[in-house]
Amino acid sequence: MDISKHLRRATQLAAAAIVAAGALLSDPAPVAANTDGFSAQEIVDSGHKFFGATSGGLATVVETLFSQYGVPNGYVLGEEGSGAIVGGLTYGEGTLYTRNAGDHAVFWQGPSIGWDIGGQGSRTMMLVYNLGSVDSLYHRYAGVAGSAYVVAGFGFNVLRYGDVLLVPVRTGVGARLGVNIGYLKLTQQATWNPF
Repeated sequence: MDISKHLRRATQLAAAAIVAAGALLSDPAPVAANTDGFSAQEIVDSGHKFFGATSGGLATVVETLFSQYGVPNGYVLGEEGSGAIVGGLTYGEGTLYTRNAGDHAVFWQGPSIGWDIGGQGSRTMMLVYNLGSVDSLYHRYAGVAGSAYVVAGFGFNVLRYGDVLLVPVRTGVGARLGVNIGYLKLTQQATWNPF
């Protein structure tokens, strides 16, 4: 029995469900191309360097995201930890990369509730769409998430605040299964308060 084959299939199914849920939260039309944005190849190259050996499906995910949402004008690379028993918490930190506004430290935290149990530690790449200014990043982004981690896993979801979309792409280790609804609050400084 090839367990890695079953894990890949479970991850693909979870990713498809999350993309469908994300589509419900976003505009049906793709975002217009932005000359200040990052190309799919730049995102894939950055992701391969950041995720390392676990980035096998990244190109497929990026292709799907670019076809649905267009070109991101920023991205965040960082790490996070989260856990849940029906209700959950997530905490993370990383760096926002932009073309013309420099690089900025960013922290995120947030609660969730749903059919969700377990925990994981993840490396996270967040694609950022329609970011007018760095200050407009620091808000609460609501969305639906799903997880299928058994020792290791890979997934993404879509979060929204106004016109700004965040698409966190995660890979990590842990044991977690479920679907939840919640938000991530992005801040300039670390805080333990998820609300």
